[in-house]
Amino acid sequence: MKLVKYLAQLGYGSRREVMALLESGQVSLSDGREITAGAAFEHAQLRVRGEPLDVAPGSVLMLHKPVGYVCSTRDAGRLIYDLLTPRFRARRPLLAPVGRLDRDTSGLLLLTDDGQLNHRITSPRRHCPKVYEAQLAEDLRGDEAALFESGRLMLEGEDQPLAPAGLEVLAPRRARLTVTEGRYHQVRRMFAAVGNHVLQLHRSAIGEIELGNLAPGSWRPLTEAEREKL
Repeated sequence: MKLVKYLAQLGYGSRREVMALLESGQVSLSDGREITAGAAFEHAQLRVRGEPLDVAPGSVLMLHKPVGYVCSTRDAGRLIYDLLTPRFRARRPLLAPVGRLDRDTSGLLLLTDDGQLNHRITSPRRHCPKVYEAQLAEDLRGDEAALFESGRLMLEGEDQPLAPAGLEVLAPRRARLTVTEGRYHQVRRMFAAVGNHVLQLHRSAIGEIELGNLAPGSWRPLTEAEREKL
């Protein structure tokens, strides 16, 4: 790919604007040498205004989504893209969420512009486990774990039972739930099916990728080792 097109797709401006950056010497190599529009290049060696490029195409980001943000580019209110580098909105293809978290759910959200990888992670056939921690309005009854693990739980308005899910009781009103599906508001509806209500919901892991101590609102690229786990 030509350098001008490459930088434009990373959100550094239109092709005309990127060409202006090149002509004014604002695009260089890591050793300070200027680079021309037709030169060969490697992502890691490029600098714009002296700064390394944003994450390369095909990267996967880990975002700690706070409550109140929406996984969208167009909804009113606060969007997850408000938490990222502003140029990311202009990237093509867009760094898209891998699955979604609703406005009232916090925690681990992955984003990537690799459409095939996104599909592989979210495909129901992959049965990728997702771990949630729920704060509940009422004490657990004691039979929830057996029911969730049975594979017989039906959600209101659906005609197929849920796949078995694992429940770990953390406190009388706190639980960790591991699901392998991604039905609409699934965790909230599961607890509603047993007469409870989720007050707070947080996703802590997707597969072997854990959120860890990443601060709310912060993001980082996955490491190569983490990427391989996907």
